[in-house]
Amino acid sequence: MTRPCTRALQALLLGVALVPGLLWANPAATPLQPYSAEYKTMAHGMELTLQRQLESNADGSYTLTNGGKIMVVGFHEVSVFRVDGTEVVPRSYVYQGSGLINRRREVHFTQGADTLRSLYKGKWYELPYTEGTLDRMSQLEQVRLLLLNRDDPRGDIPVRVADARKIKSYVLEFVAEETLDTPLGALRTLHFRREHDNPERKSDMWLAPELDYLMVRTVHIEDGNPVEMILTSASLGDPAQDAGQAATGR
Repeated sequence: MTRPCTRALQALLLGVALVPGLLWANPAATPLQPYSAEYKTMAHGMELTLQRQLESNADGSYTLTNGGKIMVVGFHEVSVFRVDGTEVVPRSYVYQGSGLINRRREVHFTQGADTLRSLYKGKWYELPYTEGTLDRMSQLEQVRLLLLNRDDPRGDIPVRVADARKIKSYVLEFVAEETLDTPLGALRTLHFRREHDNPERKSDMWLAPELDYLMVRTVHIEDGNPVEMILTSASLGDPAQDAGQAATGR
């Protein structure tokens, strides 16, 4: 496999980590609903189908899974967290690649501790923890929870994520309200953008209010090469309680 091909696969399989932030406590907060979603991801002419699912657990926590496979490579990632008002409180994150891109990442949070542990390239790192720090997956649910409970969701979102050897902080900037044509039909969305220090990189995401702010589309550009992800199907709510609910709108 050529190097450009391998880099394209890595871009597809690692996905685009774009979101989440620092929130306020609200005991009457609108909760997260379980969901399942399917995305199509495209880069360098290659296409990957991603399966993403949020499940609520008996102990009140949530499990978010995400994964896909293309050719002889694949990945699976799992984030476990709980919700306190409008704050996502992460417990653990595990990413496992397979095939040609066989890599593993982990992040573990300990309640009450001022540090967290992160596994990257076979080495463990101890990183400083402050309230509001999330992992690559739980951040996706934090931004949804924030928007579900904001009086006006059209605002910037501060971000702090534990990833690899660093704690990364940035701002997800609100761009505009936009209507997108999607496989689910026309959807009203909120467009956010993450600016990078490197001008060759840019990340944009579109979230649909009528789907509880599920991510509908993302575009990540690096070195002039775009990686796009689009929502192709979604189901909101606990399938055990409402197996027939298909989210083509609310």
